[in-house]
Amino acid sequence: MTDSPYASAPRITVLPVQPGDPPFRIVEIDGEVIGSATAMTDVLIAAAAAGIPVHDLDDPAVVRWVGGGKLSWMPH
Repeated sequence: MTDSPYASAPRITVLPVQPGDPPFRIVEIDGEVIGSATAMTDVLIAAAAAGIPVHDLDDPAVVRWVGGGKLSWMPH
C-alpha cells in the first residue's frame, strides 16, 4: 500500500491505557471523546453506536491504536 497525502485518518482512535480499577482507554470517534473502554468489545460497542462498521480491529484505516494494540489493556 502506498502512502497518500489524500488518505483519510481512521474515525476511531483508542488512546493509551490509563491506570484505574479497572484500567481503561479513552475512545475518540471523529476527533471527539465519546467515553472509555476497558476491553476491545467496548470499542466495538462504541463504533456500532456511532454507526461505524468495524470488520477488523487491526485495520489501521478503521481504528488507530495509540500506546498498544487491541490486546493492551494493562498499564505499563
